[in-house]
Amino acid sequence: MIPYPWFEQARSRIAAYIRHTPVTYDSALDAYLKWENHQVTGSFKARGALNKVLGLTAWEQQKGIVTASAGNHGQGVALAGQLVGARVIVFVPETAVAKKVQAIRNLQAEIHSVTGGYAQAERAGIEHARATGSTWVSAYNDGQVIAGQGTIALEDQDAFPKLAEATWIVPVGGGGLISGIAAVLKSHPNRSQAARVIGVQSEASAFMHHLYHFGTQEGVPDLPSLADGLAGAVEHNSITIPLVKKYVDDLVIVSEKEIAHAVAFAWRAYHEKIEGSAAAALAAILQHRITSRPVVCLISGGNIQPEIHAQIISSQG
Repeated sequence: MIPYPWFEQARSRIAAYIRHTPVTYDSALDAYLKWENHQVTGSFKARGALNKVLGLTAWEQQKGIVTASAGNHGQGVALAGQLVGARVIVFVPETAVAKKVQAIRNLQAEIHSVTGGYAQAERAGIEHARATGSTWVSAYNDGQVIAGQGTIALEDQDAFPKLAEATWIVPVGGGGLISGIAAVLKSHPNRSQAARVIGVQSEASAFMHHLYHFGTQEGVPDLPSLADGLAGAVEHNSITIPLVKKYVDDLVIVSEKEIAHAVAFAWRAYHEKIEGSAAAALAAILQHRITSRPVVCLISGGNIQPEIHAQIISSQG
């Protein structure tokens, strides 16, 4: 498991480079919405990537950094690489959102597009790092990445102490975000551990959901999803698997239609542009998958392709 001091160290390490993102309260839903779409790079992923890369030794940085990403983690690693002067290579699936891929390029990282989905990009990235002696930075299977993501919970508990006893709704892909948040909420040595943590995945790619409930991800379909950042199989023996099983209270799934509805709801209700991965958490609340209140809804990012967002808003008219 991850030592609690790692989370506090991560907060100090990345403080100069990230934003304290806003929280708003929706009384109709009895929900606190944490807007990580306002984070640098437009996603929470910058937290974990910065913590990992800034914590590397100089020689690990200068070997070059390799990662795989559907888009948001790649932006975070590219930003961190710029800060430390390291070369960054990002392996992306051929289906990656064009806006996210261009944002990675804009941060001076090299893109390698891989045929297939996220799992294939991750495998190719790991093999490349191994073959070249570069430093591999996983999007989720890394204690320092998880510690960086957990700073969200530290930030919100400080601002709103009663959220330490709320139900947190968190989108789940490889499990780095929910592992960090749940570990902070449930392992603090001097605080109540009354918080509940519930993860949400799309039914189109529910790998962690199946690992959590059935102990396997064999036979799970990996279909195209608006929640592209949550898609793909979880790396074998990932540290997130035991963390999720230890700390997370439940994992639920939502449909692609429900995700699209949540994207439109966020725009109309709050005038916030959110991506499908973030909308999965909101969808679980809107579709009454979550009955306990109050809830904290983690809006994980806003990097949606503009024409896709416009199409969703139009179709949800």
